[in-house]
Amino acid sequence: MRTKLLNISIIFVLVLIIAIPNMNNIQRALADTSDLKVTGTILHLREGPGLSYPIITTLDEGDSLTSISREGDWIQVKAGNYEGWVASWLTTSINDKQTVDQTLISQVDRLNIRTEPDISSAVLGQLSIGSQSKLIEKNGEWAKIDWNGLVGWVSTDYVTINDLPEKKVKAEADEPKVEVSTTKKTNKDTTFTVLVDALNVRQNPDLNAKKIGTASNGQAFKVLAQEHNWVKIQYNDNKAGWVYSFYGTFSNKGKTTSKSASSSSELESVTIIYNGTNLRTDASTTADVVVRVDAGETYPIVGAKNDFYEIQVDDKTAFVANWVVTTTSSSKTTTAIKKDKSTPRKKGTLNGLTIVVDAGHGGNDHGTTGQRGTNEKEITLKTASLLASKLSAAGANVVMTRESDEYVALRKRVSIAHQYEADAFISIHYDATDDSSVNGFTSYYMNSNQQGLAEAINNGLSNKIDLKNRGTQQGNYLVLRENRQQAALIELGYLSNGSEERVITNAKFREQATLGIYQGILKYFNEDR
Repeated sequence: MRTKLLNISIIFVLVLIIAIPNMNNIQRALADTSDLKVTGTILHLREGPGLSYPIITTLDEGDSLTSISREGDWIQVKAGNYEGWVASWLTTSINDKQTVDQTLISQVDRLNIRTEPDISSAVLGQLSIGSQSKLIEKNGEWAKIDWNGLVGWVSTDYVTINDLPEKKVKAEADEPKVEVSTTKKTNKDTTFTVLVDALNVRQNPDLNAKKIGTASNGQAFKVLAQEHNWVKIQYNDNKAGWVYSFYGTFSNKGKTTSKSASSSSELESVTIIYNGTNLRTDASTTADVVVRVDAGETYPIVGAKNDFYEIQVDDKTAFVANWVVTTTSSSKTTTAIKKDKSTPRKKGTLNGLTIVVDAGHGGNDHGTTGQRGTNEKEITLKTASLLASKLSAAGANVVMTRESDEYVALRKRVSIAHQYEADAFISIHYDATDDSSVNGFTSYYMNSNQQGLAEAINNGLSNKIDLKNRGTQQGNYLVLRENRQQAALIELGYLSNGSEERVITNAKFREQATLGIYQGILKYFNEDR
C-alpha cells in the first residue's frame, strides 16, 4: 500500500513538472496584449499626459506597449513593469504592416524630410514638387519614406499617396540605379519660345537671382541646359540667362513635324501631382474632360497654351493646367536647405530673416476689377515686387509666391511659407465691395501669433499713406488660417471706390505703401525678437 502511494505521488510530481511550464506559456500568451510599438529613436514614459510631467523611464525604438486609455495626443500604456503616458505621435499600431506597395508624390516644393514625425525634429533634406519616394509606413499625419536611401518623415498634408502598379514595381526592380545629374543638356537645335507678355531673365536658376533682362511674347532663344523648372537660354550674343519653363514652349528645328512629340518627350515632360486631375480638350477649365488621371503619371509635353501644357496621351493630345503638374526633372533631386540663422541679426536690418511676399491672385484668377477697369492681380504683383526689393535691400531673404502673371493655389502659397520656415508671410491685396462709398485700408490676421505683425504693419501704413485706416481685424482667410508662420494679409484700399481707385493705382502710392509695410515689419522685428 505504501509503495502504491509513493508511485502515485511520484506521478503527480512529474505531471506538475510538465504542466507548470505550459501554464506559464499560457499565462504569458494571455498576458501579451501589446498593441503598440515605439517608432521614435527614444520615447519618454511620463507620469502624466504632457511634456511637463516627470519621466519614469526611457523606451527604445521597437519596444512593445499595451494601451490602457487615451487623452488627446497622449496614450496611457503599460511597458513591462512600468505604467505611464507616452506621446501618440511616437508610437504606431503593432499590427500595422509596412506599406511597401505604395508611392508618395510631393505636392509642394521644399517639403521637409525629418528625423521623427514631429515638426520640431531635425530636417534631413527636402523634396521638390513632384518628387516620388517609397512609402514605408503612415503614422497619423506623418509618413515615413525612403527617398533614394534617405529615410525620414514627411507631413501627409502636402503629398499624394498612390498604390504602385505591379508593372512599375517590376520595372524598378529590373532597372539598374544610376546617378542622375541635376542639370541636363539639350539638343543643340532646341529653342525656347516665350508665351507670356514679359518673362524675367535671371543670372541663376532662382527666383531671388539678379534679373539681367526681360524676354517678350514670341521671342525664341537657343536652349543651353535645363535644371528643374528652369531653362538656360542664349539671351544675346555674349550673355546667357535663366527663365522659368512654365511660360514658354520648346521646339526642335532638327526634327520633322511627325517626330515632334517624341522630341518633346526627350526635352521635357510633366508629372501629375494630384489624384483625379482633369486632362481636357482645350486650354481652359471649362473645356471637356478627356480623362482623369492620378498623381505620379508622366506625359511628354508637345506645346503650351495660356496656363496649360499640351501633352501627348497615347495616340492623341490633351491639355493639363500647369498648376497641377511639375516637370519630371524637378523630381530628380532634393533641395539644399539654405536658411541659416546662426548669425545674430542686427537691429535696423532684416539680416537672417526669411520673408515670403505673396502677390494676391494671378493667372486665370483676376481678383477684383475696379470701376476704371483695374485688374487686382496686376497691381498686387507690382506692389509685391516693390516691397520685395525694399526687404531684400534691408538684408532679408525674400521669397515671392509668384513673380509673373501665373496662377498659384492658395494652399501652395501657404506651403511655401512652411517649407522656407518663413519669419513672416505678407499677402498683398486690394479690396472691393458692392457699396462704392466704402474706402480705406485694412490689415488682417487670423491666429493669435499673427496679430502683432498685422498691427505693426498697420501702424507703418498709417504713417505713410493718407487713406482711411480701417484698423487691424481678424480675417478668416485660408492663407492666414492654415499658416503656422507669422502672417498678415493687407487690403490696400478699395478698387470699387472710383476716387480711391485713382489714388491707389499710381506709382507714388505703391512707393509709400510699400515703405509703410517695410517700416512696420522692421519695427516689429526690432522689438527684441
